[in-house]
Amino acid sequence: MNTPPLVVDLDGTLLRSDLLVESGFAFIRRHPARSLMPLKWLLSGKATLKTRLASEIALDIPSLPFNEGVIAFLRQAKAEGRSLILATASPQRYADEIARHLGLFERVLATHGDINLSARAKRDLLVREYGEKGFDYLGNSADDLAVWQAARHAYLVNPELGVEARATRLGNVARVIRSSPSDPWRPWLKQLRAHQWLKNLLIFVPLLASHQISHPDLLIRGLLAFFVFGLCASSVYLLNDLLDLEDDRQHSTKRTRPLAAGTVSIKAALLVCPALLMGGFAGATWLLPREFTLALTCYYALTLAYSLVLKRIMTVDVITLAMLYTMRIVAGVFAFDVVLTFWMLAFSMFLFLSLALVKRYAELREARTEGKNEVTPGRGYYPADLEMIASLGTASGLLSVMVLALYIQDRSTLALYRHPQVIWLACPLLLYWVTRIWMVTHRGWMHEDPVVFAMKDRNSLIIAILFAIVFWAAS
Repeated sequence: MNTPPLVVDLDGTLLRSDLLVESGFAFIRRHPARSLMPLKWLLSGKATLKTRLASEIALDIPSLPFNEGVIAFLRQAKAEGRSLILATASPQRYADEIARHLGLFERVLATHGDINLSARAKRDLLVREYGEKGFDYLGNSADDLAVWQAARHAYLVNPELGVEARATRLGNVARVIRSSPSDPWRPWLKQLRAHQWLKNLLIFVPLLASHQISHPDLLIRGLLAFFVFGLCASSVYLLNDLLDLEDDRQHSTKRTRPLAAGTVSIKAALLVCPALLMGGFAGATWLLPREFTLALTCYYALTLAYSLVLKRIMTVDVITLAMLYTMRIVAGVFAFDVVLTFWMLAFSMFLFLSLALVKRYAELREARTEGKNEVTPGRGYYPADLEMIASLGTASGLLSVMVLALYIQDRSTLALYRHPQVIWLACPLLLYWVTRIWMVTHRGWMHEDPVVFAMKDRNSLIIAILFAIVFWAAS
């Protein structure tokens, strides 16, 4: 007796991803001026949307996050002589390319024309081709329940919430393949970049500079500002990673990010991203001054522009990053209702421009080490730009030291500090720190965001403590 063919779903089953979402975000990123066009295509049906996106966007198939456990299962089934069929709601173009890449499938059934091959449409086609109970089916979602009902055996892969119980009631589940992480929260903490919340400590800089850190009510307000800014920032990180999926998979370290690696569901990210954003703005509107909410809005708008366009424009990208760091300080000024000084803005822009260039230098140094010469994916730089970036970055860092030195002679400084001349001691400390950061980066030891590195680096923390002692002595 011949063994029935094994039919395999694609999105969420063979792939730890969703090609509709991937192609949609890739389209928005490459054509931001036409970002509403997919909505127009959707009016003609989901099949039209998928097909049009596939005609516009070529995906890098080998870099997609394939489910290795499923591939191993399919290779074993093929070795046993089973016929493998790829049946997917993804467009025919992507399905054919994936089938050619894997070399496992004898036939490919996919969305084409005005037929969206999903749920009942897929079931009806499979029943026509192979008969009721004439095939086994490998899937993962609620859309697959109709197909499992018509299949001889149901194989479940990392089933969505509630799907396994409903499939079990059908009485034909042969196997459940699980390859999700044992701790589902760890990938989410990494994806939301909880460690990047350390950057939001910059909100407290105006409170320290105005010598009001001892006020409990302001500290509570600062903690609230820190939290809502963190929610907004995590939403931004999610959106940025959704837009950068393809580029991240080309990067030696970013390809391990949960969305790029498929350990965090794209569908879940689409729900969490706006939820975090709404939570952050709701908290800001309800609990904090109106000016802080305005600063948060500007931060989000600038970040959105950076993710869509600015990050790919040479020099504009690092200036934008410096502005985003500075926006945290500006938000702190509004949260605590203190004076925004020229010195604070000038110092932060030069210092954070230097750190943004550190980030670019580290990326390009890694690319050069790997022997790459072409433009960095998603950026406007070549590895050959390394020396120029180092020159600009060190110059910017040293300019921040000069701004600090000039600040000592300002009238407001003389009024704020009893011994302003003591602040001079902070200049050699900052000189040492800027120089060391660049030497660390030059030697290839900078493997993360430089601000986060500084907040975890022992030498940087010692410098920060000495910095605080100098300003305390001056006051």
